[in-house]
Amino acid sequence: MKFIDMHCDTLTVCADNNDDIAVCGLQTNLQSLIKSGYAAQCFAIFTEGATAELDFERYLAFYQNALSAHGDIAAPVLNCADLERCWREGRLGCILTVENLSFTGGDISRLARLKSAGVKMASLVWNNANAFAYPNLIMENGLPRFEKREGRGLTALGRAAAERLDELKIIIDISHLSDGGALELLDGRKIPLVASHSNAEGECAVSRNLTDGLIKKIAACGGVVGVNYCADFLGGEAFESVLRHINYLIKVGGEDLVALGSDFDGIPQVENLETCARIPALFNYLHDNGIPHKILEKLAYKNFLRVFSHFG
Repeated sequence: MKFIDMHCDTLTVCADNNDDIAVCGLQTNLQSLIKSGYAAQCFAIFTEGATAELDFERYLAFYQNALSAHGDIAAPVLNCADLERCWREGRLGCILTVENLSFTGGDISRLARLKSAGVKMASLVWNNANAFAYPNLIMENGLPRFEKREGRGLTALGRAAAERLDELKIIIDISHLSDGGALELLDGRKIPLVASHSNAEGECAVSRNLTDGLIKKIAACGGVVGVNYCADFLGGEAFESVLRHINYLIKVGGEDLVALGSDFDGIPQVENLETCARIPALFNYLHDNGIPHKILEKLAYKNFLRVFSHFG
């Protein structure tokens, strides 16, 4: 079984620690991903705060230098042909993504930099409102209020940014986007988008998880949802909770909706899903608990690959 994971924060953590992404002791690294059977991993550049613009370029340079240094085991992926080449050569495909566009300062013209950098997926916002959008996480007194959901939509700049991302053939990721913003993007949408690391609100009632309405709309546009391994969003024992969320997403949105979106190195370790090395065991558990091989293949890589093929 091949695996493609839609979101991890390993790149940002390694760059901040000046660590080697091939062998670092984090939840993922290049060697452990290959050993665990991954065909590709989406690596996110995450920026926030006053130094975000400089940080983006610093993280990008780190990523490019790392892949150059480890070209024998990993390579950048810009399209399906690149990914197929990695499979043939036994190398890990690396897909660059961006979490949070606040580093652009609200300047739509700077989104072209994502295209030139090889970014294939981007989210408008993280956990703090910016010039484009509001997040689905509401904070009060420094603490998340998971029971509250954000209804405000995109700003005018956010709507323009989404149009530009579509033009640039960069996949829009709504995992941190408010309900109102997500609905604006999804109503009548014909181009697939993703929630790269989100779960089902119907199984765990927190605002970072997707409502049934959003799940149905993502499915309707041909998009996918990557199941997140964060304990707060799973709501129970890791393997059992992942199974519940997968089954729920399939019930509401169909078997073409589900994908993997671990959020490794952006979340605390979860017992039994500590690192990417546990994913083969997770899939054995899913199979033993009623998910057929055909759907497991869709979950593991085929559903994401279908979406990715639209943006090559």
